[in-house]
Amino acid sequence: MKTPFIWDKYSDQPHLLKDKVYKKMMRKKHRWDKIPLYLSTLIFFPLSIMLMPLFKGKKVDKKDFYGMGVSFDKGEVQKELIEELGVKHLLVRMPLWEMDRIEEYVTFVKSFGEDKEVLLNILQDREHIEDEVLLAKDITTIFEKFSPLVQEYQIGNAINRTKWGFFSMGEYMKWYQRIQTIRDEKYPNLKLIGSSVIDFEYYYTIRTLFNFFSLKYDRLSSLLYVDRRGSPCNTQMGIFDMKNKISMLYSLAKLSPKTNAKIYITEVNWPLSSTAPYAPTSEAECVSEEAYSEFMKEYLETAKESGKIQRVYWHQLIAPGYGLVDDRSGIIRKTKAFEEYKKIVKESYANG
Repeated sequence: MKTPFIWDKYSDQPHLLKDKVYKKMMRKKHRWDKIPLYLSTLIFFPLSIMLMPLFKGKKVDKKDFYGMGVSFDKGEVQKELIEELGVKHLLVRMPLWEMDRIEEYVTFVKSFGEDKEVLLNILQDREHIEDEVLLAKDITTIFEKFSPLVQEYQIGNAINRTKWGFFSMGEYMKWYQRIQTIRDEKYPNLKLIGSSVIDFEYYYTIRTLFNFFSLKYDRLSSLLYVDRRGSPCNTQMGIFDMKNKISMLYSLAKLSPKTNAKIYITEVNWPLSSTAPYAPTSEAECVSEEAYSEFMKEYLETAKESGKIQRVYWHQLIAPGYGLVDDRSGIIRKTKAFEEYKKIVKESYANG
């Protein structure tokens, strides 16, 4: 990534933007996008809540439900761990600022074997947001290199966080639309997934689902974290526990002409206590490994039983601050959550 955007190797995400002058300038540039953001929220936020009870979920294929995030820089041991877990769906990040290493990423995806289905998460950077020619060249290369192996692509990540490069939902949708045009012209069989809003900030999701852009999400993705509330059973805004957050997302998907009701949760976890600087939040939000395991179980069960989420990708396999495996000091240590996840996947296959 190019300054002022800086990657944090510990938490696997960008640092908060510290250049206040740059942030103020960019927010001023995109200030008019707040008008459709507010208007769409005023209409569809209450409407989706009122209609939530009418939209019933469907039976979920348990064998298709569980997915796991793996990382290019976490080593070969991930293949053994994935085999042990028994999970068949993987999420792999492809940062646009690492296009010079694309062949290595292709090899990494191949290494997990033909029995795995991969969702490739294309990570944005400011350079590829601003340079349309560069974006077209590199997206074409990604589709060309990965399309024999990968059929689904998440376009962008955490798009409502300025540290990830976007300063308005309108800017994201223009970017998505450019990528969709390349897909439509050259790779029509590939599936594009968006809009990848993080946390319970549905005003951003609403903006990306109700608009006049010529775009279509083949699947709707959400980075639906609830970690700041502790247990998935705890509420936000009075009524929104995990179950109701899912129901509202599903209601919005059913109402929107921009997508269907096939929803992927592509990122979720809890930060772990005493793991700074690897934990992505402050110690106040962190939980013990025991609580992490219990919350993970509750989260997956709630999402599966709702019938409204097609798949959940856990983020991620190896990460000392929030993953299922701690690899500090070069030692692979499986947490209690790793064993619990393995048990859940095994039972899902046994019970169909």
